[in-house]
Amino acid sequence: MSRAAAHPAAHPAYDLHQPDEAGPLVLDSPHSGSWFPEDMGSLLSTETLLRGRDAYIDELYGAAPEQGAPLLAARFSRVYIDPNRAPEDLDPAMVEGTWPHPTQAGPKTGRGVGLIWSRIEGRQAIYDRKLTVAEVEARIESCWRPYHTALKGLLDDAHRRHGAVWHIDCHSMPSQGDPTTEDGPVARPEIILGDRDGTTCDPALTRRVAEIFEALGYEVVLNWPYKGVELVRRYSAPAEGRHSLQIEINRALYCDEASFERSPGFAKVRADCTTLIAELGDFARRRAAA
Repeated sequence: MSRAAAHPAAHPAYDLHQPDEAGPLVLDSPHSGSWFPEDMGSLLSTETLLRGRDAYIDELYGAAPEQGAPLLAARFSRVYIDPNRAPEDLDPAMVEGTWPHPTQAGPKTGRGVGLIWSRIEGRQAIYDRKLTVAEVEARIESCWRPYHTALKGLLDDAHRRHGAVWHIDCHSMPSQGDPTTEDGPVARPEIILGDRDGTTCDPALTRRVAEIFEALGYEVVLNWPYKGVELVRRYSAPAEGRHSLQIEINRALYCDEASFERSPGFAKVRADCTTLIAELGDFARRRAAA
């Protein structure tokens, strides 16, 4: 279903593109941001740091507002602070002095990709110093929290208006793992869907997304090596009509992984993402009406 042009809402931490008439489908792109605030203070060049981003994911799903679905996209880099991690998912060894808040570092933190990244691609150290408590707290308050507040507001609004909400958390992945990743140095499939082993959404949503991608000619795998992390965990409650699914797209399908230049496949992947949004919008409206 077509909708009028999107109206972007400006915020330092994110871009929010709203349709004139929003349905029960909401998309977010937490890792496509490329902004490094002045207090980043890294050893590495911006070019190297940008290797951590989900390049162009906000563009690939850019037709969402025209299909009646809000699209929230982070402006800040996930390397600066990762909105797809819990605030507790922090390595206290990165902080100077005593971190005064609870911590519960997960396995990704051990690989250098927790709430605040310590390494790029599992190898290159990002800092030659410890961050102060004030620096980390400022990153949470200026970037992490506004992003989560905006996403929760979109999801709550859709749920209130439609009685249910279908949330798609949009990502990309390297075409191959490495020694620091769960899957190791192996070639990855084209699409990975993550519903945390069936706990974050109605299985019908996972099946429908898989069907759409497969009909478009893609290889689809479920929950390995990506199950979904904080954003689908935090905002899902299927029994209450709150459904969240993570989608990972293999970057080699649409860009050169060395230069990050768009490849000839970019236009096709973007067109297929637009088809996905349209099909899911219809799916969500039908489910909400039922």
